[in-house]
Amino acid sequence: MHSTNIHDIEIFVLLLLVFVLGFGAIANRLKTPYPIVLVIGGLLLSLIPGIPRIQLAPDLVFLVALPPLLFAAAFTTSWRDFKYNLVSIASLAFGLVGFTVVGVALIARWILPGFDWRLGLVLGAVVATTDAIAATSIARRVGLPRRLIDILEGESLLNDASGLLALEFAVAVVVTGHVPSLAEGAGRLLYLVAGGVAIGLLLGLVIDWLERRIDDAPIEITMSLLTPYAAYLSAEYVHASGVLSAVACGLYLGRRSATYFSSIVRLEAHAFWNTLIFVLNGAVFLLIGLQLPVILTGIETFSLPQLLARGALFSGTVILLRFLWIFPAARVSFFIRRRLLHQDERYPAPGALFVVGWTGMRGVVALAAALSLPTILSNGMPFPQRSTILFFTFCVIFVTLVLQGLTLPGIIRWLRLPDPMPAECEAVEARRIMIAAALRKLADDPKRDRPEAKEIYDDVARHYSIRLAAMERSDGAGRVFSLQHDLFETLTAELREVERATAVELRDQGRINDEVLRSLQRELDLIDAREIEIDQEIEPRQ
Repeated sequence: MHSTNIHDIEIFVLLLLVFVLGFGAIANRLKTPYPIVLVIGGLLLSLIPGIPRIQLAPDLVFLVALPPLLFAAAFTTSWRDFKYNLVSIASLAFGLVGFTVVGVALIARWILPGFDWRLGLVLGAVVATTDAIAATSIARRVGLPRRLIDILEGESLLNDASGLLALEFAVAVVVTGHVPSLAEGAGRLLYLVAGGVAIGLLLGLVIDWLERRIDDAPIEITMSLLTPYAAYLSAEYVHASGVLSAVACGLYLGRRSATYFSSIVRLEAHAFWNTLIFVLNGAVFLLIGLQLPVILTGIETFSLPQLLARGALFSGTVILLRFLWIFPAARVSFFIRRRLLHQDERYPAPGALFVVGWTGMRGVVALAAALSLPTILSNGMPFPQRSTILFFTFCVIFVTLVLQGLTLPGIIRWLRLPDPMPAECEAVEARRIMIAAALRKLADDPKRDRPEAKEIYDDVARHYSIRLAAMERSDGAGRVFSLQHDLFETLTAELREVERATAVELRDQGRINDEVLRSLQRELDLIDAREIEIDQEIEPRQ
């Protein structure tokens, strides 16, 4: 029996990966963010007769998928932009979560039969958190301005902690009947935040110290994989926020990694984490779509049309609550940033605020929170409306992810949102400064005057000058250099293809083995990757 179970698990995992790859390929073909396609795909698969019912275990999300997903998102977040937008981020991550919980608690009994304010608190806490991956992956894919992406990323990284805290109190109210005081809530929130951040930073310091003494890609990448689990579980062990611990550790190490990762480790780690995040996200979003039959099993008080109508009404209510908070909260945040923090910040355009309101996508954390609800109360009675809460959570996830995600590109095009300081401009300016510094180094290097070195130094200096002039794209000499740069890039790309073909021919002739071939191809591939990245950053300036 044990071997049969293992065999079933192997088949399930294999099929799961096959469907993730298939729907991921469809998403690329449709130019649609893959979380949307995977959720729809999972839902369609769940409707096929004979498909086994698969229940997503909360522990699978909270202990297996969530730590690396949060860590990776924080690792790639800019600390400069996160700190600069912290007031706006906190307004959404804490203020909006509280507003949503209270709003749902007050409204639930009017639109959801059988719900009182206590069950409304539970439902509000479950659906209050946005998804760290869904929102940002969709926002990046549809071309949302960089500033708004920074705020949405920060919100989704922090609001898991506030939402799960709200759920903890709401469940306690329903299960035990005890209503915590304001002081209890504030004290618990302070401990969650301070404890989680402190543990994450402490672990980050340890990992930073270890990384600087190791230069071995497999060991360093394995260490980076273990780090989010260590941060999350250490904080959870002392009843602090594992979410904030993983986020704090990721933010710290993401900033420090620029100095302790070697170039080879950085390339291999980037490839590893890109693949891991895609697989984890793909599996989780596909499993979300597969949950509908399991969720519907426990609901007997409503017919399916009634459920769909109330699910749509409740989803619209959650979206409306976000809009009701966004506009007045933006004024408060703007006042604080301008008057108290002295940030030279312009009040966001109404269109930008509308897009922030429209990008409140829910995802795996919301569903896992609903699935983690206890099944019985302290008096032995079943947890009231548990299956209904699961269904309405699924509705909110589906509506916010699919409806809002699919309509977001059109809304952005319609509003024509400007991006006052796109990342490409910063990258091009940084490259200009870096190349100018390299040219100064070449000019000041005393070895340049040696007869055997002069020709080499002049050749390198000319190549750097062409790159610098290509970024200027100005008239006259700059334009001549720009054309020379384009010709140089085209010619060298063609020559690298010749080198690749020659290397393969040498392997086929038996003059080199496959290991040598892969090493030679890697050298050429790294050059290609570097040139492609530079061209992508220069192109918007043309």
